[in-house]
Amino acid sequence: MYDPKSLKAEEFINDEEILETLAYAEKNKDNAALIDEILEKAENRKGLSHRDAAVLLDCTLEDRNRRIYELAKQIKKDFYGNRIVMFAPLYLSNYCINSCVYCPYHRQNKHIPRKKLTQEEIKAEVIALQDMGHKRLALETGEDPVNNPIEYVLESIKTIYGIKHKNGAIRRVNVNIAATTVENYQKLKEAGIGTYILFQETYHKESYEKLHPAGPKHDYAYHTEAMDRAMEGGIDDVGLGVLFGLEMYRYEFAGLLMHAEHLEAVHGVGPHTISVPRVKKADDIDPTAFDNGISDDTFAKIIACIRIAVPYTGMIISTRESEAVRARALSLGISQISGGSRTSVGGYAGYTPDERPHDTEQFDVSDQRSLDEVVNWLMKLGYIPSFCTACYREGRTGDRFMSLCKNGQIQNCCHPNALMTLKEFLMDYASEDTVSVGNKLIESEIPNVPNDKTRGILIDNLSKIEQGTGRDFRF
Repeated sequence: MYDPKSLKAEEFINDEEILETLAYAEKNKDNAALIDEILEKAENRKGLSHRDAAVLLDCTLEDRNRRIYELAKQIKKDFYGNRIVMFAPLYLSNYCINSCVYCPYHRQNKHIPRKKLTQEEIKAEVIALQDMGHKRLALETGEDPVNNPIEYVLESIKTIYGIKHKNGAIRRVNVNIAATTVENYQKLKEAGIGTYILFQETYHKESYEKLHPAGPKHDYAYHTEAMDRAMEGGIDDVGLGVLFGLEMYRYEFAGLLMHAEHLEAVHGVGPHTISVPRVKKADDIDPTAFDNGISDDTFAKIIACIRIAVPYTGMIISTRESEAVRARALSLGISQISGGSRTSVGGYAGYTPDERPHDTEQFDVSDQRSLDEVVNWLMKLGYIPSFCTACYREGRTGDRFMSLCKNGQIQNCCHPNALMTLKEFLMDYASEDTVSVGNKLIESEIPNVPNDKTRGILIDNLSKIEQGTGRDFRF
């Protein structure tokens, strides 16, 4: 039985409910009256049920699809303005005891070198990331209780937060590690993590078990119920995601939204972020083995419909995707992107921006531009690259963040904070052209701060950053 308030995976992600939803959406894909009714509901900015959103995803009426895209763009603007949060992944270890058939870190892969960073190597990686200008990292490890125990992750987080290099500092560490216990989530919370991220890969239980034939990740229920344990452990910002291409995308879309509804129903807080990765080529992995790949057009519509259905959530797209795909996705709902990313263990220190080690990459990187190039590109598209971590550090997490986001008040903090962190980047790390473009953007954005007092403080802080007399200001 489908029950969003249940703590059992097969009840809040219910196969029968998903199949009924997909049949309902297929039946109504050209039902103009129903689609208009759903769009009117969506215009209230309160989100949509998984069933209503599935109808929009399946919609075949061109004029209504244009409305869907326009609404997604407007909702993105209403909740997140023109800010794009920047981050980078940091791979600590590729040791793994799972057998995930889509990941090169699977334990049967004997020709990929296995590597685990020492704390000294982590320091070198973090300094390299700081020298790029990054302030926010997402930690990645394989699942291996011997090589990558929770103690190693906790020690690594402490190391990362402790590194201050020139004007660099990592101010927020998000963590993407395997499903674990409530006790370990409590430890991660105490270590000061930002968001706990865990991709479901696929919500289709039978497919999930086939894709994970051995190892602890084989347990569908334990993996799917991880976010509930994380919240029980005190982590109030969690990030969902599926790996599109493993299973039929309509099924994944419905499951993903049902998971978001479950978190709202049980914990009163939906996902802080939703990620939308697609299967990519990697060592010992042939993406053509998965016949569920989706086109760029379908991918764009998925992003638009998620933005409409879960208007408050941050949406993440990685360097798996090309510059062109990312540009389209930004306007439709994406609010966070990575820049200058390496998906290999030890991929930053000792390498120039144009050099890329491939021996331990988890997947091919499509967008291989440097962080400076990505920042420059974003600004020329009219976006504000933001290195802000203020909400996490000011305690605006969980339901506190969501309440401010849902009523639009978060922009009163986020917009000026984005401008100040961008100014730091321009002063400390940017190329000459990026500095020129960035300063013009900041000047044009200052009048858009509506509160006179806030605007005055912003102008004063920007001046202090430029003069070198202050850093790390935040509202």
